[in-house]
Amino acid sequence: MLTNKNKNILQELAAQVAEIAALPVHEKKRQMWRDLNGLRKTRPMVMIDQVCWNEMNVNDELTLLCSDQECRNYELRLRKIIYQWKHFSVDMVVEPYITIPMAIHNSGFGICADEEIAVGDATNDVVGHMYKNQFKDESDLERIKTPIITHDVVETARRLEVAHGLFDDLLYVKAGGVEPYLSLIDPISTWMGVEGALYTIIDKPDLMHALLSKMTNGYLSMIDQLEEQGLFSNCQSLIHCTGAYTDELPAPGYNPDKPRAKDMWMFGLAQMFSTVSPAMFKEFEIDYTTKICERFGLVYYGCCDPLDGKMDEVRMLPNVRKISMSPWANEERGAEEIGKDYVFSRKPNPAHVGMTNFDEELVRDHLKATLEVCDKNDCSLEIILKDISTVCYEPQRLEQWAKIAMETVEE
Repeated sequence: MLTNKNKNILQELAAQVAEIAALPVHEKKRQMWRDLNGLRKTRPMVMIDQVCWNEMNVNDELTLLCSDQECRNYELRLRKIIYQWKHFSVDMVVEPYITIPMAIHNSGFGICADEEIAVGDATNDVVGHMYKNQFKDESDLERIKTPIITHDVVETARRLEVAHGLFDDLLYVKAGGVEPYLSLIDPISTWMGVEGALYTIIDKPDLMHALLSKMTNGYLSMIDQLEEQGLFSNCQSLIHCTGAYTDELPAPGYNPDKPRAKDMWMFGLAQMFSTVSPAMFKEFEIDYTTKICERFGLVYYGCCDPLDGKMDEVRMLPNVRKISMSPWANEERGAEEIGKDYVFSRKPNPAHVGMTNFDEELVRDHLKATLEVCDKNDCSLEIILKDISTVCYEPQRLEQWAKIAMETVEE
């Protein structure tokens, strides 16, 4: 319920965000991200994302005071922005708007994970999964459906009306459409389990090809539907935890009321393929994902998968601009392969903020090694600390990491 108390709480927080967003440093940071994404010389950019927020609230800075769930959702978003700006902002950009998610429904592929979950910390949403294989033969493929995209226009209008009542004159209200994450292999790993999927590639390659073909066609249909209904996002500021600012998007002919795939970034990944050969990577990932990547303006590729040994294949993907170099990548080889052609998107080891004791010199040396190898190979570099499942309930570790990182890149 939009009570005066709820409204006052949110407007006070929105005013703080608006004040932060008005600082000149944000346009400077946007331009630095544009330069990086355009492969122009700028200092390495730094981001912190996917934080263990359950361990951050030591001074009630994240304690929610609103009584209504819709208001609490906005309150949490605003408090996180303020908290991150105060404690570990690095190269984040705070925008003078708030994005209101449109009421878009995706029916999906018709498969739900059959899994067992292991919980280590009940306050943390990072849990363990054991997935059961639901695809044993060709007959199981009949369960795969083509995703259907629908939009509840009335509900979107209601959400926007509430948001305007809360935030007008403080933050600009924007309707937020779909920002695509289109991995083929990651969903399959939840339907078959990683072990089951890898054995299927070896023992029943035709089954895996048929599954990948159905999924690829489903994604392409989904892209068509999102374009036809004008449901893609028209305000991308992030792509997979990194700055999305660029001079190259949107594409010519852009209509903000009907954004197209080619006006946007997408990100793709095949984390389960960390241990497969380059030939298998091409056969079961590149040959299919290419059909999706070619629809988009720019592509961020990779996540935890070490891609340093598969760069010949990654280069086959169209429109790739950023390539993930995970904690498990050989940085020297990755930098040599990437050179000036892509952004070297380095993921420092998040275990360094989750060890029993925080070691500042370990963090500094780890970051310096990345800077040295990228400088040697003339790589455009971004450093993205993410997948942070714990800081041992010492949130100051992220402030310490941020301070070390900014000192290192500014040297």
